[in-house]
Amino acid sequence: MHPTKRQSEILKSVRLHGTCMIGDLASSLDVSDETIRRDVRSLVHEGLVLKVHGAIASPDHLREDPFMLRLQENQEEKLRIAARAAEMIEHGDALMLDTGSTTTYVAHSLASQRNLFAITNSVEVARSLAGRNNNRVYMAGGELRADDGAAFGETATDFVAQFQVDKAFLSIAAISAESGFMDHELWEAEFCRTVIKQSKKVIIVADHSKFERQALVRVCDFDTVDTLITSRTPPPPIAAKLKSANVDVIVA
Repeated sequence: MHPTKRQSEILKSVRLHGTCMIGDLASSLDVSDETIRRDVRSLVHEGLVLKVHGAIASPDHLREDPFMLRLQENQEEKLRIAARAAEMIEHGDALMLDTGSTTTYVAHSLASQRNLFAITNSVEVARSLAGRNNNRVYMAGGELRADDGAAFGETATDFVAQFQVDKAFLSIAAISAESGFMDHELWEAEFCRTVIKQSKKVIIVADHSKFERQALVRVCDFDTVDTLITSRTPPPPIAAKLKSANVDVIVA
């Protein structure tokens, strides 16, 4: 097949599926991985696809929806996940929660817990927990993102690095067997990695739509996480990686 024809088929697959693994494209087009990589280079250069961790993706597929829209997407699943997460939190726990639609629902679900010590970079999370039940809430500083009121950057990361907590609850943009846990922005990933270092137990809260997706920045491997709370059983390749890493999977 002529390279131009292959590139047309590659674009068709990416537009249909959102993301495609290099190996899968090579198999379906009966060529080597290196041939696909050569075909992809010009597509990347033209801005038609993005290269991410052994895969290519449609630029639109990697663009994150506005925060208020994400709060509505898979809302029932996120509420179940949040309720299950709340069962893991005891009175007086020290917590870190990052910004995200699911972690926002986790914060909303903590109305009955008291004396919490919470650190967050999310205005929404801070607003939910502050001023009630004798909670103490620390908000990471820095420039606030207009969309979701989240603080990122060196100031926010340095702030959370001062604390040691019992549990961290993190939202995530994508989970794949090849790349682990991923996020859309470098500063989001850096913030999450700092939170992970400062936490005794790391819990990822993510609905089923995050499975087998790709995002631009790798956050961490499977063996960095203690628990995944999700809404459906993970696909077999991801389930195998989670089992191998001894991650406790809870389906809410």
